[in-house]
Amino acid sequence: MNEIANLQPPANEVAPLGVPHSIEAEQQLLGAILTNNDLFDRVAQILRAEHFYDPVHARIFETAAARIAKNNLASPVTLKAFLEDDAGLAELGGPAYLMRLAGAAISSFAVRDYAEMIYDLAIRRELIEVGNDIAAKAARVDVQSEPKEQIVEAEQKLYALAEQGQTEQGFQSFLTAVTDAVKVANAAYQREGGLAGVSTGLIDMDKKLGGLHRSDLLILAGRPSMGKTSLATNIAFNIARAYKKGITTSGEEGAVDGGVVGFFSLEMSAEQLASRILSEVAEIPSNQIRRGDFTESEFRRIVDAAKELEAAPLFIDDTPALPISQLAARARRLKRTHGLDALFVDYLQLVRGTGRSENRVNEISEITMGLKAIAKELDIPVVALSQLSRQVENREDKRPQLSDLRESGSIEQDADVVMFVFREEYYKEREKPGDHELDKMGQWQEEMERLHGKAEVVIGKQRHGPIGTVELSFEGQFTRFGNLVKPWQQSLEDEF
Repeated sequence: MNEIANLQPPANEVAPLGVPHSIEAEQQLLGAILTNNDLFDRVAQILRAEHFYDPVHARIFETAAARIAKNNLASPVTLKAFLEDDAGLAELGGPAYLMRLAGAAISSFAVRDYAEMIYDLAIRRELIEVGNDIAAKAARVDVQSEPKEQIVEAEQKLYALAEQGQTEQGFQSFLTAVTDAVKVANAAYQREGGLAGVSTGLIDMDKKLGGLHRSDLLILAGRPSMGKTSLATNIAFNIARAYKKGITTSGEEGAVDGGVVGFFSLEMSAEQLASRILSEVAEIPSNQIRRGDFTESEFRRIVDAAKELEAAPLFIDDTPALPISQLAARARRLKRTHGLDALFVDYLQLVRGTGRSENRVNEISEITMGLKAIAKELDIPVVALSQLSRQVENREDKRPQLSDLRESGSIEQDADVVMFVFREEYYKEREKPGDHELDKMGQWQEEMERLHGKAEVVIGKQRHGPIGTVELSFEGQFTRFGNLVKPWQQSLEDEF
C-alpha cells in the first residue's frame, strides 16, 4: 500500500473537502487496464474519460481507450509517446507515473467494481453541480428567468443526468431471447382471449393485432373528422377501465389486466378530452354536456359516469407543442411515480423536435425515432396519431394508403403497426343528390343506410401479423367506437 500512497497527487491538486472522489480507485483501474488491455471491455460500457475526477487520469484513460479501439497495445511504454509533453502528468512524475500505476495494480478481477465506484462518484459530483447551479439561479432575481422556467430547466438537467445511467445492453444469448419469447407466448396462453399484448377493448381489433404489444410504436392515422382522437380515447379508456393490479408472469407487481395509461393531448385540452370520455360512458352527446342541456336523470348518469372515471388510472397532459425530449422525460416520470402500461400521443405532427433540423421531414423522422425509443426504453406500446395528406381527397376511392401519410418515409419506417381510420359514411353524406334526382336519391339513401354507424380500421402495416381491415361500429353523437355485430350474430340474438 506504500506504493499507492506515493501515487497521490501533489498538495495543490488535492480535492476540496466534500467533493466525492477516489484517486485510489482511479489509479487501481488505470493500472489494471495498462497491465491487461482485455479488462477494458469490462468497463467500456460504464466509464468515459469525463467520469474521472483527476484530469490527468481522464487523459490517460482517453488515450488508452483510443489505442485499444484500434487494436493497438496500451501500456506505459506505448502511452509515453502520447503523454510525454502533458503538463499535468509532469507534475505527477512524468512517464514514470505510468510505470508506477501499472506496478501498483493489485486486483484485476475487481476492475468492474472500481469502474462502478468511479462512475457513482462522478454522478454524485454532477448532482452537486446541478444543485449548486439551481441554488445560484434561484438566488439571482432576474426578470428574464421565471421560477417556473427554472423548475423545468432543473428537471431537464436531472433527467439528462438520470439517462446517463442507462448503459447499453449489448449482446445477449439466443437462449435468453428465446426464453423471453416463450414467456410472452405463455402469458398470451394464460390470458383470457389469447392476447400477447394489452387489450384494446375492441374484439375484432384485438384478434387482428393480438392486442397492443410492448415496445411497439403504433401509428393511428386519418383525415380530419374520421374519428382518430375518438378511437384513441376509446381505447385508452378501455385499457384504464380494465386495470387490475397483481403479480405478473415475470413475478413482479404490475398490471395483470388493462393498465395505467398516459395521454398526451397536444390538440385538445384535458377538459375537452374528459368531456368526450364522459359522453361515451354516460351516453349523452358531448355538446349537450358542454351546454348543460340535460334532464335530471341524465345529470345523474353524468355523476355516476364521473365516479367510474375517477377510479380509472388515465393521466392526461395537455401541454401544447411539447418537444420530444420533454415528452420522453414526462413519460419516464409517470412510469416512476404511477406506473405506465400504454402511452398515447395526439398527434405526432404537433410534437416538436430539438430544433436542430430546418427540414420538416428530418424533424418528423427525429420525432418518430424518439417515440419508438420511448416504447423500447419503457417497454410499453406507444400509440401516436397522425394526419394524412390531402391527396386522399383527390382520389375517387378515399380509402387511405401508406403513401398518404404526411412525411410518410420515416413514419412508415419506424412504426411497427400503421392503422387508418376510415368512415365512408362521412364522404357519402357529402354526395347527397338534389331533391329532383329521385333515382339517385333512392340509391343514395340505400348506400347511407348500409354505411350508417359503421367505420373501418385499415391495417396497412404490421410487423407481427397480417394486414387487413377491421370493421367497427361508430356512434357519432357519443364519439364512440365499438364492436360491430355481424349479421349471423344478430340472427342468433333474435333467436334467443
